[in-house]
This record gives sequence, structure tokens and C-alpha cells, in this order.
Amino acid sequence: MKKILFVYNAHAGKAAIRSKLADIIDMMVKRGYRVTSHPTQYSGDATELIEQESADYDLVICSGGDGTLDEVVTGMMRLEEKKPIGYIPMGSTNDFANSLRLPKNVLKAAEIALDGKPFACDVGQFNDNSFIYVAAFGIFTEVSYQTNQELKNLLGHAAYILEGAKSLLDIAAYEMRVEYEDIVLEGEFIFGMVTNSISVGGFKQIAGKNVLLDDGVFEVTLIKRPKNPLELNEIVTSLLTRVDNTDLIYSFKTSEIHFFTEKEVSWTLDGEYGGSHSEIVIKNWHQAVQIMVKE
Repeated sequence: MKKILFVYNAHAGKAAIRSKLADIIDMMVKRGYRVTSHPTQYSGDATELIEQESADYDLVICSGGDGTLDEVVTGMMRLEEKKPIGYIPMGSTNDFANSLRLPKNVLKAAEIALDGKPFACDVGQFNDNSFIYVAAFGIFTEVSYQTNQELKNLLGHAAYILEGAKSLLDIAAYEMRVEYEDIVLEGEFIFGMVTNSISVGGFKQIAGKNVLLDDGVFEVTLIKRPKNPLELNEIVTSLLTRVDNTDLIYSFKTSEIHFFTEKEVSWTLDGEYGGSHSEIVIKNWHQAVQIMVKE
């Protein structure tokens, strides 16, 4: 009998998974699977479970937010034999699920996790860690991992906006040297993100157009520190209109990028705290994991 390892975050997305658990598991059993279900208990639990147990299963299905998927992918990347991953999005934002065009309806997403086709997508290497769709620093990036789960569940996107508004009063900037291919950028940056996603923070096309999840390159956005309100307005207008008409924003694609800072900078990986670092190497693992998508 085929076996599924079903890993879920019971608290994600207003804990909506709880009312659907019986239906989801019944769906798996009806398709001939023996199911082992595991509600995550702490940060990193899913990574440990996948690394230690997934070799005994034919398919891994996870349910939760992007952070839950990130943990599952991180565990899978540590294994030589990588099993296909089904994803039932249940978080407050679900950026990567939007990029994969997975439905918001839980049972429809479960059907795709079981019956869909494997899609080989890129994964980001972040020093010794990994991320599935975004590594970022600077303004707004601390919002997602500093906003507590209850506030996320209650307010959804509004939680990010409310918490972000507080940080606008004092915009921090980071002196950096950024290297990619044969190019070197130096200066003070208030924000940077390396992405493999159509949607970031619930905002679609923030990484630009023509984004592919399996092309071996990242979309990179870096924002320099504005010197006055006029420059700040220039940045905001450019971001909102997605028209690159300012010298204060760098946008480009690359498969590898290096960041160097004198002081450690805090990063977020897929919306969760990724540690503080003074030197970062980010590489693209081309088509490294298989995620089930609609036929």
C-alpha cells in the first residue's frame, strides 16, 4: 500500500484545517493511501520530521502557510532522494501557493496535492539554509515574523500593514556591497529581496513580470536609502506602478548573488526569521524539488 506523510500546522489561517481534517484524510484513504498525520509542535518540527521520516513514504503533503512549506522543503533538500510534495495552503498570505495557482478551496487544493502533476521548481540556497520563494532584509521584512500568529489570523493582510506602518517612522538603512555576475553595487539600502515568486507579501507582480519558478534565476530588487521626501515618493510611486523610472531601485535577474555588510543584518526567509548575517551567499538550486500542481 502507498503511504502519505501528512504534516500540518493546526494554527495556520484561523485554524481552518481542523474542520477539514476528516475530509482530507478520507480523501487520501479512498485513493489507496495509508496515512500518517502529524500536527507540527514547534518551529522546525516539520523540517526534522521530513529529514528523519520521509524516506519511508511515497508522497509528502503539507498544510499551513508558506512557513510550513518552507520547513518541509528545507527538510527535503537535506535528503538525497526527494519525494514529491503536495501543498494545501492555509496561511494568511500564501504567496507561493498563489504563484503555483493553487486554489483557496481546501478540498480542491487537497485533490491537486493527491492527483496533480509534479512540477520541478527552483529552491534558494541561503548560506547553509534554504528558502522556497523569498529571502529579504530591511523595511517590512521583520513584520511577518514579529507579528504574532493570533494577529495574523485575525487581521490577515491588515496585520502586516499595521505593523509595517510603525516602522515607517524610522527607516533603517544598511551599508552594503552586493556582487552578482561581474557587477558590484555599493551603498545604503533600506530593502532588498531575492525572490522566486509572482506574489510577495500578498502583492502580485512585485518582483516584476515574466517570472518563472523553474528558470534557474531569481528576481532581485534592491532599494537605496532616500535622501528626502521627494525621493521617498519616487520610490513609492515606482513600486506601486511597477514602472522602473528611478535610479533608487535596482531590479535584475541572477542565479547567484553575494551580500557583504560590516554589521550583521536580519533576514527573513519565506516570512520567518532567517537570522542575522554579515555575509550572505544566495544560489539557485535549479528545479530542485517537485510540488504537485494542477494538470
